[in-house]
Amino acid sequence: MIADKLITLMEQHEGVRHTVYRCTGGKLTIGVGHNLEDNPVSDTVIRLLLEEDIGHCVRELCGIFPMFHSYGDARQAALISMMFMGVGSFRGFKRMIEAIQAGDWEKASVEALDSQWARQVKSRANEIAVMLLNNTWSEAV
Repeated sequence: MIADKLITLMEQHEGVRHTVYRCTGGKLTIGVGHNLEDNPVSDTVIRLLLEEDIGHCVRELCGIFPMFHSYGDARQAALISMMFMGVGSFRGFKRMIEAIQAGDWEKASVEALDSQWARQVKSRANEIAVMLLNNTWSEAV
């Protein structure tokens, strides 16, 4: 089929890159020659990336919290949102992690706010702390 041959041809000509790079024309590019500067990614691609990132976060959180799926939707969402900082940074919340593993959601909420991250993201951290404490979604959602 022509579509399959075209894809193979384009991959051979452009290469396949999983990270952003500058093409020979100096444009930020990703994938198979996708010029991000002249052709921003679509809403569909953004949604696919978000869904893939959420899946990655859930896998990491299940490794940290074997009972993750029993925490309730709002608490799970709060932890997923925090995991977007990266697994290494998330693991730095040792006291919060210990509190969650002990089922102490009040302490977990306090520990989430006692951080440089909370001072950087301000209202987001407050929202997450309430979600952890009460297992309720914020009014903004």
